[in-house]
Amino acid sequence: MSGEKEVHIKNRKASFEYSFIDKYIAGIQLSGTEIKSIRVGKATISDAFCVFKATELFVRNMDIAVYSHGNIYNHEPRRDRKLLLNKHELKKLAAKLQDKGLAVIPLRMFISEKGYAKLEIALAKGKKLYDKRQDIKKRDTERETSRKLK
Repeated sequence: MSGEKEVHIKNRKASFEYSFIDKYIAGIQLSGTEIKSIRVGKATISDAFCVFKATELFVRNMDIAVYSHGNIYNHEPRRDRKLLLNKHELKKLAAKLQDKGLAVIPLRMFISEKGYAKLEIALAKGKKLYDKRQDIKKRDTERETSRKLK
């Protein structure tokens, strides 16, 4: 594992579109060639979101590209994938999702030390337009001050 490059696939839009309430690390139930595509870095989570089906949490719209060296048993790129959390965390998330305006969104995907694909998810509330404008203004002022210091 030491010779491999680090895999960190981030959802850059998430911090601009949402304000985060809670963060969790979840395992992902994958099929054979999906982990190989993730290790190569061929996945996107920018359009992904999480939904409950009964008592299980699934991630939808996460795109894991078809593995280039795969055969007829290759995976479907945008299928629903089950997230692995313990029952306590699932119940807590399900209860909080009853509130209006909350969503569970993926923030980043990475490979753990043991070699498993993990997904950092967050319980988030959508930002209003004026919140987004304030974030842009804050970022611009920080950029200007850092330029002046150099």
